[in-house]
Amino acid sequence: MAQERKFIQEGSHRVLLKDFLVSQAQRAGFGGLDIQRTPMGTRITLICERPGIIIGRRGEFIKQLTSTLANDYAVDNPQIEVLEEKRPNLNAQLMSEKLASTLERGWHFRRAGHSTVRRIMESGARGCQVVLSGKLTGERHRTERFKAGMIKYCGQASLYDMDRGFTQAKLKPGVIGVTVWIMHADARMPDEIKIKAPSGEVIPVVVPTPPTLPPEEPPLEGAEVPSP
Repeated sequence: MAQERKFIQEGSHRVLLKDFLVSQAQRAGFGGLDIQRTPMGTRITLICERPGIIIGRRGEFIKQLTSTLANDYAVDNPQIEVLEEKRPNLNAQLMSEKLASTLERGWHFRRAGHSTVRRIMESGARGCQVVLSGKLTGERHRTERFKAGMIKYCGQASLYDMDRGFTQAKLKPGVIGVTVWIMHADARMPDEIKIKAPSGEVIPVVVPTPPTLPPEEPPLEGAEVPSP
């Protein structure tokens, strides 16, 4: 029972830590989070659209964030690394955050969903799907899907070629769940076969010459010639 309680405490601590980091990186365009424990401490990687906001002037904000993690959340020697997202329109978490912000500003959910799908597909994705669930138009819960291109739900393609992002939009009728699925632009399906074009080089074909047989010797005198 003590071991199970330890797992529960570690899981709840990780959730609280993630919620705090997401709230701090909200203004910078949060695109992903990775927490790893190393012998030197805890390495935290933040993926943001605008990393300068997280770093702050002369690194003041990131120093304050490191101090808060060490003192308030008991993180062992936190080391924060901030990475810039080069292609924000192909980051599922970042697009879900933008879609939730659009809904909170008063956009109609159909207009916001179609606009998000169009932006993702124009950026070069092979496929995308946006799922909105909650009180969209009335008191009853409903789910709306906006899809374009190719989407895989199971198998190796869904594990390695799909990017998933989830967040919540807080509106007056209630909370709306926002889920974005994006298939990578360089995703290759197992059944896709690519045939290379000929290079144009002429390869000489060597035709083997038949072997020359030695001339037949005349039969000896007095020997019987076998009948054919």
